[in-house]
Amino acid sequence: MFQSVELPVWALTLIVGFAAVTFASHFLFPSVRWFFRKRAERAVARLNQRLKRPIEPFKLMKRQDQVIRLVYDPQVMEAVRAHARDEGIPPNVAFEKARSYAREIVPGFSTATYFGFAIRLARRLGEGFYDVVVQAEDQNGLDEVAPEDAIVFVINHRSNMDYVLVTWLAAQHTALSYAVGEWARIWPLKGFIRAMGAYFIRRRYANALYRAVLARYVQMSVQQGSTQAIFPEGGLSLDGRVGQGRVGLLTYILRGWDARGPRDVIFVPVALNYDRVLEDRLLLAAKASGSRRFRGRPGVALAFAARVLWQKLRGRFQGFGQAAVSYGAPVSLRSYMQANPEADADALGDLLMKRIQAAMPVLAVPFAAAALLRSGGRGAWSQLHAASEDLLGPDKADAWPAAAQEELLRKGLDHLALRGMIAKENNIFTVTSGEEAAIAYYAASILQNAAEVDASPEKPADTPT
Repeated sequence: MFQSVELPVWALTLIVGFAAVTFASHFLFPSVRWFFRKRAERAVARLNQRLKRPIEPFKLMKRQDQVIRLVYDPQVMEAVRAHARDEGIPPNVAFEKARSYAREIVPGFSTATYFGFAIRLARRLGEGFYDVVVQAEDQNGLDEVAPEDAIVFVINHRSNMDYVLVTWLAAQHTALSYAVGEWARIWPLKGFIRAMGAYFIRRRYANALYRAVLARYVQMSVQQGSTQAIFPEGGLSLDGRVGQGRVGLLTYILRGWDARGPRDVIFVPVALNYDRVLEDRLLLAAKASGSRRFRGRPGVALAFAARVLWQKLRGRFQGFGQAAVSYGAPVSLRSYMQANPEADADALGDLLMKRIQAAMPVLAVPFAAAALLRSGGRGAWSQLHAASEDLLGPDKADAWPAAAQEELLRKGLDHLALRGMIAKENNIFTVTSGEEAAIAYYAASILQNAAEVDASPEKPADTPT
């Protein structure tokens, strides 16, 4: 029993290796996981004391647990049986299909990624490119929302910077859960976006089983009080206007909402506007081609980033003007349905899009572009000033006295001249040849409220030659 045994070195190495792995998996790893889990729980508890709406336990569940909970939901299981019957396939095959959909949709929220990295990155990007303006008085209504109620931010889509701005500005309230399209399912963006709590959706996907899984995830998130952020337009605006909203996610929320339950859903319209949209040339080219397949080239993007960085290092970067966020009047789903018992998702979507349009911030470049269009693309300062006098409706004219509007027009013209979109000669401002579509794009956010833009999405607004 105690005699010496000779072993080759490779066998001894295997035995020691297996012993080390067994020790680590049974003793070391559980202890390490327990240590970091306790630290994470304490960090979340401290974070919840700072946030106005604490992070919901639903978001902190393990991703695999959320997938299991979703795929075994009774409504999803019923959809699985219906899919198996309609397609003539075994139920276990349909179930595995539903499980793959659930794994694709369910995010893997990371508190450290969201609040430790993403918020700081969003702040640096926002302040690095723009002078961010927020109408703080409009946020007071968010503080009055009951803790048990769910909040859904409904946002117009102007730029990919929208995600950055709203994530940063909502950081003091809670963690947002985004619905993002298939464009974000690329490496390495996919893992980072999923860690921020975003869930992927396939737009225009006709599979009934997929829609059932997606609907139940959205409904379960709202029922648990998670704060959502949706972009109803479904894509970036190609003409600068607030487009017609798609009501897919709104339909899911309405179907899953219990009118007799204790939880209300508060829809908060959010209007975003920019003095310069980073993707403006790409969007204009897509509009001209009649296709939403953007042909962005990584080399061009890298060259643009390098040029901005070089200008910053030399102290010559002048910024892209202002980026403004404005909150519209919130809509309580319970109050809305009591006043409109026959209303559907289309009616609710129209109301929310109108409130976004009414809350659209007034910025210098859109204001100056609108004045240029009204003057036929050419005019002296006095003509442009006269053309801009009634651009703002009565609800916004009170907030912008004559002196402020004059300064706004002057600043917008300077910015357009800096980009080479207009030229000034003998005190006459003229739209540069080839820039007519860009001027109309920026003017649309002002002219849409002034009822100057053609309502047809197929016909662009009249532009001077």
